[in-house]
Amino acid sequence: MGKNRSVIFMGGMLLGAAIGTLSGLLVAPQTSRQTRRILKKSAQALPEIAEDVSSSVQIQADRLSASALKNWDETLDRLRDAIAAGIEATQQEREILTKPEVEVSSEASDRQP
Repeated sequence: MGKNRSVIFMGGMLLGAAIGTLSGLLVAPQTSRQTRRILKKSAQALPEIAEDVSSSVQIQADRLSASALKNWDETLDRLRDAIAAGIEATQQEREILTKPEVEVSSEASDRQP
């Protein structure tokens, strides 16, 4: 979901920049010829801007993906450690519970003739 939000945000930033640029050029105190020339240059630069935004979004997506993978690996390691600790604790508990039974039964058999 965060990836979608960042893409929407970047798209909104690009749209806002384009609208702001056009608005600024239209109300600027220049001749129409100068304004058209500036708009033409801006239109030629638009694919480069879009490519830059696309690259930025891809870099952020890769960074988020790497971060999610790292977090997953850390969580998996902690889960394995917890399972191993649980198994060890269970085995220790079984040993404690079975020792008294063996000692009690051996003591009872020693008393009987």
